[in-house]
Parts: sequence; C-alpha cells; structure tokens
Amino acid sequence: MSDAVTDRISQYLAERLGARPQRASVTFLGVEPIDVLRFVTGDDVVYATVGCARHPMSEPTDIHADPVRGPRAELVVRMHGGRALPGLHRRLATLAAAPAVEGLILAEDALIDLSEPIWDGSTCTAMILERDDLDELPLDEPMDPVRFLRAVPITANEAAWVRLKGVDALRDAWREAAIDVRSPDRSGAQL
Repeated sequence: MSDAVTDRISQYLAERLGARPQRASVTFLGVEPIDVLRFVTGDDVVYATVGCARHPMSEPTDIHADPVRGPRAELVVRMHGGRALPGLHRRLATLAAAPAVEGLILAEDALIDLSEPIWDGSTCTAMILERDDLDELPLDEPMDPVRFLRAVPITANEAAWVRLKGVDALRDAWREAAIDVRSPDRSGAQL
C-alpha cells in the first residue's frame, strides 16, 4: 500500500509542481518507519507522509479493532518556499505515527497540539487538519480509501481560539485579516 500512496502523491505533485520528491525516513520504537516526501519548487514546498495509512485508525480503548476496515489517512503540509523549515519532517512523521503509537484518529477539522514548534524557530505549535486537494486513494475492498489531510500550522493563540470558538471561526479570522497560512513567516491572527 505504501507504494500506491507514494505513486499517487508523486504523480499528482510532479504534474503540478514539476518536482521530484526527496525522501526522509523516520523510525519509532515498535512502529514501522514513516517516510516524508518533500517536493520543492521555487515558490512552494510540499511535505507528504507515507506510512500513516498502513493500518486503519481506531480508538486506543477498542480491544476489537478491525485490522482491515477503518479510516486511513496521510498528511500533507503546503508552504511557500524560499525558507528552510528544519525539523518539520520529523514533527510531521511524529504526527503520522500518532495513530499507531497513541491511537489518535486523524480527521478533518481536528486540532493537534504538538506543544513544540512545528519546525525549528516557528511560532506555530499546533496544526489543524483539513481535506487536501489530493483525491482519496481507493484500496481493495473491504479497506477504506486513504484520505489526504492538509496539516495547517497554527500558533498557540490560534489553537486556543479553535478550542473556544471552533475551527471555522479561525478560518473566518484568517480571511478577514488576509492571512496566508502557507507563509512560514506569517503572524498569528489577532483574535
């Protein structure tokens, strides 16, 4: 399955960005490695995980979790290029390993607080998840398709706003302030 995910991501992004991926592999004790693909063009950089969707996600307390059926996801981060984002691939791999390690279920509009900078020197310490432009990758029945979720870096203040008002209120604040969430140097929304 990982090869199919890699092919889907590589084909889609190579067509749109004209870039070939660089690959980093991150290993965690007791979990299969998570690969992070990085596509770089002059204007954009895209990171995508491969390995999160190997197994369906389930609640950690579910002792009868189905080993075949259940939601599957991979993560995508899209940022404007021109600036190094050291450590982002490690934090993204950690997040992608969380379903296997902690029983976290990655879904649209989820708020994930890493409690550390998303990349070294970043003011963003959390992410919200939303549907990415990549189409779902269908798998053989009875497996659920792999969904690609965009992980949008947010500040601690914005994360608090999401907890208080919801993710749609944060998106409204971004629109009103014309904040480009793909800018690595952006300031947080004034909430």
